[in-house]
Amino acid sequence: MDSGVCGSSWRTWLDRGEDRRDRVSLVSGRSERYAEIAAEFVSRKVDVIVTVGSAVPIVRQATAVIPIVFAVGIDPVGSGLVASLAHPGGNVTGLSIQANELAGKRLEFARELVPQLRRLAIMFNVGNAQPVLEMGETQAAARILGLEVAPLVIQRAEDIAPAFQGLKTRADALYIAVDQLMVANRSSILASALDVRMPTIFSVRDFVKAGALMSYGPSYTERFGRAADYVDKILRGAKPADLPVEQPTRFELVINLTTAKTLGLDVPASLLATANEVVE
Repeated sequence: MDSGVCGSSWRTWLDRGEDRRDRVSLVSGRSERYAEIAAEFVSRKVDVIVTVGSAVPIVRQATAVIPIVFAVGIDPVGSGLVASLAHPGGNVTGLSIQANELAGKRLEFARELVPQLRRLAIMFNVGNAQPVLEMGETQAAARILGLEVAPLVIQRAEDIAPAFQGLKTRADALYIAVDQLMVANRSSILASALDVRMPTIFSVRDFVKAGALMSYGPSYTERFGRAADYVDKILRGAKPADLPVEQPTRFELVINLTTAKTLGLDVPASLLATANEVVE
């Protein structure tokens, strides 16, 4: 059996221990290549396609038959990926990262780290439905906390540098809604933020290990590992429509102490004790 996986950067084999191995092709690609990659997988007649939530609408245009498993999805029901969490319907199921519901908690931690936080900039890719949803929920959570919001709309890599011009006069911290565009430009985003001494808030720990100030959310590594369980069930005969969307129950607070010191921020001892990981 042949399984296709969009959105990563390596190739491997999944040993199923039944005198056969299912080929798993993980293709490095940007969002504009999703249609091309999906068409390739359909032509190869793969048995399962594994991808990220933001790619599902494009992949679903290529096939309504081949099962699609998303490893990280933001508000799968609200974004139209599935009919409901309990009964996905169709050929799509997977794992939610509950990013929208976590926005308020993430901002509460950010306010502890940045006591002067009054104005929040939110950078998001307007061309991707998933970060647009996250931006909206984050904006709503910020307003509940009494924060002013400055949206930073981008759609391509060339939009990132101009977004930082004059940012320090408009915001006290920067929240970034992660998608493939942000991942591909991680180094330039973090370098630009440090250049203007801007605290950065993410949902993904990898950005913190690379120099961002903090993140709070489920482990993407764990989510992709759980996606393999969905693939196994489907290859054994289960239907995506009958596999409920799984929501995470564990969340990680990660703080980069080195970045905090660079920005002149004193991290409260109580927050350090709460953190699941402190990068030094």
